[in-house]
Amino acid sequence: MKAAHEERALSDEHRPSRRRAGPVLFSYGFRPFFLAAGLAAFILVPLWAWSLAAPAALPVAWPPSLWHAHEMVFGFAAAAIAGFLLTAVPSWTGRKGFAGWPLVLLFALWLAARLVVAASGLLPRVLVAAVSLSFLPLLMGLLAWPLLRERNRNTPLLFVLATLWVCQCAFHWAAWHSDFDASRQAVVTAINLVLVLVTVIGGRIVPSFTANALRLSGSKVLPRAANWLTPAAVTLMVGIVIVDVLRPGGALAGVVALAAAAVQAARISQWRGLHTLRMPIVWILHLGYAWIPIGLGLKAWALLGENPWGANWLHALTIGAMATMIVAVMTRTSLGHTGRTLEPHRLTVAAYGFLGLATLVRVAGPMVPVVSYLTIVVTSAALWTAAFALYLWVYAPILVGPRESQS
Repeated sequence: MKAAHEERALSDEHRPSRRRAGPVLFSYGFRPFFLAAGLAAFILVPLWAWSLAAPAALPVAWPPSLWHAHEMVFGFAAAAIAGFLLTAVPSWTGRKGFAGWPLVLLFALWLAARLVVAASGLLPRVLVAAVSLSFLPLLMGLLAWPLLRERNRNTPLLFVLATLWVCQCAFHWAAWHSDFDASRQAVVTAINLVLVLVTVIGGRIVPSFTANALRLSGSKVLPRAANWLTPAAVTLMVGIVIVDVLRPGGALAGVVALAAAAVQAARISQWRGLHTLRMPIVWILHLGYAWIPIGLGLKAWALLGENPWGANWLHALTIGAMATMIVAVMTRTSLGHTGRTLEPHRLTVAAYGFLGLATLVRVAGPMVPVVSYLTIVVTSAALWTAAFALYLWVYAPILVGPRESQS
């Protein structure tokens, strides 16, 4: 029953009788924000690569690397998180879905934030901070009422969103005072919080969707779940957030990362991912989640063993885990909620492949001594951009178009 509920929460848009008048794009939460996430990924990463070759190319008030980090978390990831939660919360609570002017306003704030941050070097700092910091509070306001009214078990996710917003406030405060190291730490903390979300939500949907797919294929091998692994994984990921704030970069951070990597690896090993290799819409979820123990293992290796290769752990967690899980959920949800079968287009599968290659190049590339840093970044950025170009080619028409009629 639980597996069926999780599947339904991500794959069944309200019936036509409950659809609203107005633009299709703003008829359901996933539509504008999954499109926004794809556009952000497609535009922002090439701009970041360009800024390395032409440092004065962007009129931002911060170092280009800091702008890139901020936008990947509070632009790209925040849009995807919004699209997911605005779609899932109505299903979790049984309340009416979000549509119309609240989505228009929220989307407008997200877009305005991207524009003012990109031009932050030309605008008053108060304006930049005010616009940039407006998105997450409005998102929380929309989600809070149905969650609190129904006393839903997912209500603690509001606290994670609130903490993300505190990280963004800390980023702007530190950047305002030119303390760019503190701004970077705020972004790392925000990334850790996103990984807590991936651990909680991914821990529900990956085994549930896998079980459903394996049952439909006639397989008798189904995911297992040791009762202690879920609370242990969540606790250790929260521990990483706390330790990386209080004692970043030390041995304690390495020990906690190593423990979390071991528990996350044990967790995903029970989900039968190898039995889904002929199911791209399922194995991409496993691939994204697998980057969590890989990235945490690299982090522990870097902090405890002082191994230079482990220093690339952050991109294993961002491109590998965060971005791959985002793409996996966006492609699946968009199909299910628009009445389409859960069979990805071959270009979608190619996008999965390009994103996987982008991760490998960014994580392993620096260990190739004859290849320059700029070449690695540009190559990874090109692969990333190809992945999201294919995503937009396939999914933009789906997101702005009507739901397919049911036979």
